Amino acid sequence: MGATAAFSSILTGSIVSSLLSASTCRRNFFIPINLARTLASTQSSFRHIHKHHICNAAHRNRSCESTASAYVSTDSSISTSNNNSYPPYGRLLPCPSQNGPPRVEHFVVTEGGPVLDYISKSLNIPSPFVADLIHFGAVFYALVCPDPPPTATPEQINFFKEYTDPSLLRKRSSIKGKTFREAQKTFRISRTDEFVETGTYLRVHVHPKRFPRCYETDWRSRVIAVAESYVVLDKPAGTSVGGTTDNIEESCVTFTTRALGLEAPLITTHQIDNCTEGCVVLARTKEYCSVFHGKIREKKVKKLYLALAAAPVSIGVITHYMRPVNIAPRLVSEDLVNGWHLCQLEVLECRKIPWPSSIAEEKNRVEDCGWPSKDFAYECKVNLLTGRTHQIRAQFAACGAPLVGDSMYMPAAIAEVDRPELNPFGKNKKEYASDDIKAVAVEEWIARHGKEPIVAIGLQACKISWDSDEEQHSYEAGRPWWR
Repeated sequence: MGATAAFSSILTGSIVSSLLSASTCRRNFFIPINLARTLASTQSSFRHIHKHHICNAAHRNRSCESTASAYVSTDSSISTSNNNSYPPYGRLLPCPSQNGPPRVEHFVVTEGGPVLDYISKSLNIPSPFVADLIHFGAVFYALVCPDPPPTATPEQINFFKEYTDPSLLRKRSSIKGKTFREAQKTFRISRTDEFVETGTYLRVHVHPKRFPRCYETDWRSRVIAVAESYVVLDKPAGTSVGGTTDNIEESCVTFTTRALGLEAPLITTHQIDNCTEGCVVLARTKEYCSVFHGKIREKKVKKLYLALAAAPVSIGVITHYMRPVNIAPRLVSEDLVNGWHLCQLEVLECRKIPWPSSIAEEKNRVEDCGWPSKDFAYECKVNLLTGRTHQIRAQFAACGAPLVGDSMYMPAAIAEVDRPELNPFGKNKKEYASDDIKAVAVEEWIARHGKEPIVAIGLQACKISWDSDEEQHSYEAGRPWWR
């Protein structure tokens, strides 16, 4: 199967229509570029590809121009010349203030060589840009391309079979001694000169998620404590603790390591959401990272949060059950649902305070999510009894008290106030005639939620404490952004 057919078979619906109207660009792409498209390993990955509008042949040049302009430097001395037909490029810094639309490219290597050169030629983007993507951790490989998803077309399946034919795989020494599944395991590429052989699967995050707050923060001032085996950081909102799939450079561990002048990089021991600020423990050694993970498993680590809610909540333990699906939004139910995870938190205090000023909201880029009354907010001290992702955010929203600025959960909470029966897991949920009808209602409920917040929401990890054989460790964050 040719590269053209393999590529075209990935595109569906309106994307195909837009491609067909740009036949000149398609011809220009397929003649000089020798690459073959492949698919993500799961159906969810496949949906992720289309959801995030992978750039295609018809839009290749335009996308590269937008990438370059988003990251262009004012220093013309480091820009690449235009002799190779690449757009002007000034590397990935300065960091863009706004994240552009994601772009992920999947393909199979048809001619072995250094990974930087192959990606640069195949995607028609400057080699310094590819080098930065590799530095950011945005390039991945697998020895064998992943399985096509259940939605794959016959052409896509044939393409997969072509590149995974046993007669071809037997000729590749890199696969000897590995099972087929082991050969499909994906790894991050860390060196620009790494050799990729014919048949290697590559995934390139051309537009990685960016974190401009990393460059706006005085990281040394955010360090709460430096011990022999760990560092405690007052994490700023709008940053990632340990990085994302496509960006391990712009992270708390990287910038804190540099701020402290440490030789060995710090290690993530636990996570809090990008939009949450407050206490995070970073290990200085792998050994202590394992020790701290053990304390978390044994529930010896206590975490207290300050949550700024749009409505009051009751004092005491709040119990929900969370759907075991690892995508946002996280759905919760007051009633026990078979297979769902227990979520419990304890509200220790709830006090009425003025809604944050417009100056504070603007400084922290807190989003206006449409809450009808903004005279007062409610600052709650929360003892987290279980540690589920988005737990406080999802549970407070389910109680009708979403967190200030939470653009993911507040829209659904507002919708439920107007129409209580919308939530299939709420107090006023309807009875459904069949599971299929309920599944449709669940999808409609998910659609009521918004997008992940850009920077800050009303949530701070205000205190973290744990015991060791020698002493008790207890640390508190500074004032939350809304005070």
